[in-house]
Amino acid sequence: QLVESGGGLVQAGDSLRLSCVASERSFSGYAMAWFRQAPGKEREFVATISWSGGSTYYADSVKGRFTISRDNAKNSVYLQMNSLKPEDTAVYYCAADRSPYGSGRYPTTDFGSWGQGTQVTVSS
Repeated sequence: QLVESGGGLVQAGDSLRLSCVASERSFSGYAMAWFRQAPGKEREFVATISWSGGSTYYADSVKGRFTISRDNAKNSVYLQMNSLKPEDTAVYYCAADRSPYGSGRYPTTDFGSWGQGTQVTVSS
């Protein structure tokens, strides 16, 4: 139901914008999130945004470099990634809160409805 796109191979310092579109149902009333998983590592939280877009939360590792946003009219959520580093290399997934009208605060929010992921590779 969630389809990510926008990944690719870039150099350190470059930018990418990831998109996530809900294909079969509306997620406009649900908090959304981006997670990532690097090879051999656990999946980790990157950023979340409340159902209204009024609140956002970021992992310390991406704070100040990444920006999460949403367009409920387009049923989409985005992740603008600037100043990319090799350690940002991972498969990036979007996910939706299982319950509506949440703040998206992590880790208290229960995210489900995962997408298939999009690969981001940052070369040094």
